[in-house]
Amino acid sequence: MATETKQRIEAGTYSVDPVHSHIGFAVVHNGVSTFRSGFSGYQAKLVGGEHPSLTGTVEVDSIDIDEPQLRGHLLSPDFFDVERNPRLEFRSTELVVGEDGSVRIRGELEIGGTVRQVEASGRYADVGADLAGSARVGISLETTVDRREFGLEWNAELPSGGEVLDYDVRIEVGLELVKEDE
Repeated sequence: MATETKQRIEAGTYSVDPVHSHIGFAVVHNGVSTFRSGFSGYQAKLVGGEHPSLTGTVEVDSIDIDEPQLRGHLLSPDFFDVERNPRLEFRSTELVVGEDGSVRIRGELEIGGTVRQVEASGRYADVGADLAGSARVGISLETTVDRREFGLEWNAELPSGGEVLDYDVRIEVGLELVKEDE
């Protein structure tokens, strides 16, 4: 029987560096292309040690879309309903880093007031000290969710058949985090 070798995240609290991080999503549009966007307003904290955890909050109205009509539609009750649900939230319930830097994370994702269990995978890197001498780590994660599970069911039929939007949405998170002074 094989044993899992784990890498330890050094104890302490790490806060996101928003200049070097990204939270985004991708969904197939009209069955032919992938629409990508992200959010500019978010917070994330990683707590290292024996039982590492990751939490994060995204401000929905910070969605990065310049086209006013599309932006308004995504913020409307058809999608995120920003008036009633201004934030997306994530709380890990398990975070495992393999010796090779692979990451598997499970947790609760809340979108539109609906909470679902999700699992993501990716990579972890202990960057060491940055130019200012602060300890940094990086985590990149990816998962796919069915948006209908969060009440995001809007769609429209195309004249030639099929639907405007796929229901599967890929979530991509790349975080660079700085250890807080203790």
